[in-house]
Amino acid sequence: MPISKAIAPHIPYLRRFARALAGTQAAGDAYVAATLEVLISDPAQFDTSLDPRVALYRTFLGLWNSLDVNLKAEAPQGHVTAIDRRLEQLTPLPRQAFVLTSVEGFTTEEAATILDVPADEVQSLVEAAGREIAAQVATDVLIIEDEPMIAMDLESIVEGLGHRVTGVARTHAEAVKAVTRAKPGLVLADIQLADGSSGLDAVNEMLASFEVPVIFITAYPDRLLTGERPEPAFLITKPYQPDTVKAIVSQALFFERRAHLRDRPSAVSA
Repeated sequence: MPISKAIAPHIPYLRRFARALAGTQAAGDAYVAATLEVLISDPAQFDTSLDPRVALYRTFLGLWNSLDVNLKAEAPQGHVTAIDRRLEQLTPLPRQAFVLTSVEGFTTEEAATILDVPADEVQSLVEAAGREIAAQVATDVLIIEDEPMIAMDLESIVEGLGHRVTGVARTHAEAVKAVTRAKPGLVLADIQLADGSSGLDAVNEMLASFEVPVIFITAYPDRLLTGERPEPAFLITKPYQPDTVKAIVSQALFFERRAHLRDRPSAVSA
């Protein structure tokens, strides 16, 4: 298959990726155009042994990372969104790994191939991005979980990213009471709780009075993925991997503009 035909369906997504790195549509499109020119002049730059989308992104980042200016944090020019600004504040390689896995949907292995690094380094880069994101949007977290060991593990993971757990609820009633004391900026919730009550009901009750990003962590994903009602944007199946929780927490807060920022004593007012 000709390279042009193989990559055509993936160019719109590459433009999205390029904009995320460059900060503006115009700059991103310029890099995409440069990548296509490279492929026209030197088709050998395209690794035909790889999946076409992986090969295209690998070629793009080979060009991107060959320019010293792209290995430094640069302020974006022109109209930018809050998400653009957050991305610009991440250091380059963690930003690339985060966008590849969180926005573009590549697996860790695919991202490793694109970045030309070992898979375990991708995990380290994504974790670094998570810590940098937490520095931007550190928030208070409510955990709704009836298993003490799991609750402690989640608390350790969340605090390791730089957030603060302000409450751990084992029942619907405890969850609602916790929210009356302090509204969280993020909720991690199981759906089946100790007394037979529902974490899903507790979350729905919260969302009726205020907006907050919610991550469901459950052994019963089928109860949420029914297609009969709006399904959760963030769902983790038990047993979970800590790296998965870290990545989803970072995604939920990064793309949530209404996250409640936690005041920090060391913060300096702009």
